[in-house]
Amino acid sequence: MRVSVLASSSSGNETYIETPSHKVLVDAGFSGKKLAAMMQSIGRDLADVDSLFLTHEHSDHSKGVGVLTRRYPGMTLYANQRTLEALPASIGKLSAQQVKLFEPGETMSLGDLDIESFGVSHDAAQAQFYQFHHDDKAFAILTDTGYVSDRVAGTIRDADALVMECNHDLEMLRMGPYPWPLKQRILSDTGHLSNEDGANAIMDVIGTRTKRVYLGHLSPHNNMKELAHLTVASMLKEQGLGVGRDFDVYDTDPAVADPMFTVGA
Repeated sequence: MRVSVLASSSSGNETYIETPSHKVLVDAGFSGKKLAAMMQSIGRDLADVDSLFLTHEHSDHSKGVGVLTRRYPGMTLYANQRTLEALPASIGKLSAQQVKLFEPGETMSLGDLDIESFGVSHDAAQAQFYQFHHDDKAFAILTDTGYVSDRVAGTIRDADALVMECNHDLEMLRMGPYPWPLKQRILSDTGHLSNEDGANAIMDVIGTRTKRVYLGHLSPHNNMKELAHLTVASMLKEQGLGVGRDFDVYDTDPAVADPMFTVGA
């Protein structure tokens, strides 16, 4: 199983996963043109993608869903019922033949790829994220949640690689330009994880198999790559975890794809 985090931030999200039999996207938070360029940057073609897994209806995750499914009729969209019902009108009409329901807590198989869905605490209709399994290796994505429950932590614990939300630095958010109601929303149990929250969640789920941790969904207004990385790495090292030895911590970018990697390698 090979993966590239094509983009991750509060302005747009897209992750590519491939196995010998399947090519999969998680979310489509950009225009069709931008999504095609991101795929080309890692040597892949959108036309080859067979499945699109949607996490929730917010535009930084769903903006390109309508364009992709209409442009590529062989692509199947997986999402839960409440998310589909909450998609904005700007998405346009979706073909019923291309949409398959995938509810939180379910597991499905696409031949050589098994996918677990799990609900999270976010102010969306019914946000859910995913863990992908192939050849005894696991890759998990967890962003857009106000906190990480014991159930969610148990689901993704000891994944070989994972994307964990580090949306904001608390001080930058508090001192920043956002209106107070928006700050309250971000800080709430249905908002987003701070750098410290993300570090604590990583400490809770990391295991001996875990080799790669990606810091995802950074806010361009309330965080910086260097700050998120320093905060997380420092907190993990303080707990005696082998950053740079047993596993590595990687940054993600709002517009530049991370290089493809093999899960478990």
